[in-house]
Amino acid sequence: MDSINIFKISASALNAQRTRMNTVASNMANVNSTRTEEGGPYRRKDVVFSTMPVKSNPVDGLEGVEVAGIVEDNTPPKMIHDPGHPDANEEGLVAMPNVNVIEEMVNMMMALRAYEANVSAFNMSKGMFMKTLEIGR
Repeated sequence: MDSINIFKISASALNAQRTRMNTVASNMANVNSTRTEEGGPYRRKDVVFSTMPVKSNPVDGLEGVEVAGIVEDNTPPKMIHDPGHPDANEEGLVAMPNVNVIEEMVNMMMALRAYEANVSAFNMSKGMFMKTLEIGR
């Protein structure tokens, strides 16, 4: 096994979790956005992960993670009664984004914990390699 693979795997996970945190931040920032370029309220987005082989030697079965895509949540928007809102329909209902702030906070905490775990794995691997170099002295 190529020793650099440890760092490639950790780096792939860090990039994936960073994308997840950015997506969650976007969801939370648009929790009250009732207008988009496509029309209608903002639609919550979610990140889809998939495995990817480590490129140096795909035979050894080591896999990192990559972002397969960012998909929109198809749940219907929340309808609230606010007749004074500029986007209210004839009945006084406003279509609000399908973003649940509590769910997004949980997703952010999970992404943060995964990011921290991968930073720890990266640093522990770096420490082991530094100790290995010290043995040679």
